Amino acid sequence: MESNSFTNFVRVISERKSKLSFLLSTVAVFILLTAPSSYAIPNFARQTNLSCNYCHYTFPQLTSFGRMFKLNGYTTTYIANLEAVSPDSQRATLKIPQNFAFGAFVTSSFTSVSKPIPGTDDRFVLSPEEISVFLSGEISPKIGGYVQLSYAQSDGAIGLDMLDIRYANHTNLGGKDLLYGLTLNNMPTTEDPWNTTPVWGFPYFSSEPAPVPAASTYLQMAMGGVAGLGAYALYNKLIYANVAVYHSSPAGVSYPPDSTWMRSIKGLAPYWRLAVQHQWGSQYLEVGTFGIFSSIYPMGISGTTNKYTDVGFDAQFESTNDNGGSWIFHAAYITEKQNLDATYKAGGSVNTSNTLNSLKMDLSYNFPEWASLTAGYFNVSGSGDSGLYAPGAVTGSLSGKPNSSGEIFQLTFLPWMNTQFAVQYTVYNTFNGSGSNYDGSGRNASDNNTLYIKGWLAF
Repeated sequence: MESNSFTNFVRVISERKSKLSFLLSTVAVFILLTAPSSYAIPNFARQTNLSCNYCHYTFPQLTSFGRMFKLNGYTTTYIANLEAVSPDSQRATLKIPQNFAFGAFVTSSFTSVSKPIPGTDDRFVLSPEEISVFLSGEISPKIGGYVQLSYAQSDGAIGLDMLDIRYANHTNLGGKDLLYGLTLNNMPTTEDPWNTTPVWGFPYFSSEPAPVPAASTYLQMAMGGVAGLGAYALYNKLIYANVAVYHSSPAGVSYPPDSTWMRSIKGLAPYWRLAVQHQWGSQYLEVGTFGIFSSIYPMGISGTTNKYTDVGFDAQFESTNDNGGSWIFHAAYITEKQNLDATYKAGGSVNTSNTLNSLKMDLSYNFPEWASLTAGYFNVSGSGDSGLYAPGAVTGSLSGKPNSSGEIFQLTFLPWMNTQFAVQYTVYNTFNGSGSNYDGSGRNASDNNTLYIKGWLAF
């Protein structure tokens, strides 16, 4: 299967050689002609007066400094404040930055799928693909946040993309520093400072028009439409713990909640996170676990629910060379138990209980401040259920299984720290249950191999 994937990869690249060469050549010439020795300073960099590489290897991969900046509530600042005190001068009644950190980014992309989806072209151009504005940084002493509003061309609408408002403080416990805080956010794992959990894990972006496997765990699907409040602590920069609860908070629906709501959480969905980290010299290691329990109404706000229990394990290793280059390895495994009483009663599932497992690994080498190479592997497997995974052109499963696997290769150029041009290629070994005729309509997994080229500008 691997040799077939490589053959398909070579065939696709050969068929599009002239187009791909032109695109890459254009990017390369642009980089060589315009790359300066200084760097633009967007958003958080404006607040801290530090260049982007203090917090990031390549966006969104955080350095140790970047992780601490996030855990400290985005409040580190080196800009002047406006201040006021009470009449008795006993306390500060106002302390806000003179210039609040405001930023934006725009992306454009090109997608080419190995075999066209029936009735469509095999090439898609989105320009702009997404435009985002974000307000972020210190709000008041010990309180900061990150709010991102985005317009996506595929949706044709503006919506709340990310929300993370934090309170953070320090105290002494047993002679060691204890960092503790609260977070209000709109996605489980968005508060996480590592690049292993679903919100911040590789691939950090992917093509919207391209076919994707049918199955994903609840943690991987809960990207918005919820609101959560959590508490976290980091003891002695070694042990990290986070607990939170989430409830449905979708946009574009009627309030108060009624029968029109879809995938509404019954009560609260508890989330947990535990991690141990250690840094020695130029080496860094984190290992941890995370998970969520959710009880979901498929439709409305009453009746029978489906229950999902996700438990994950993750690891992150970093090694920095003397020349400033860095190796970064991520791994995350999520196993999910599904109790599908509601879907079963509605005739949408053959089984009342299923399992779903997701494994992701990636290895990156970051050349000092100008390029990054990443290779990733993914594997989704689980219980066969012909009710959930039925045959159907492109998106269906002839075998009734959710199994999908493959590799992702990505080359990223950074002429400036706030500018990225990325070329990504996804190879599918299996897709929705098998490698050949997986959908019952003659489509093979390799037909969904995807070339994705993206430009990202932040300012």
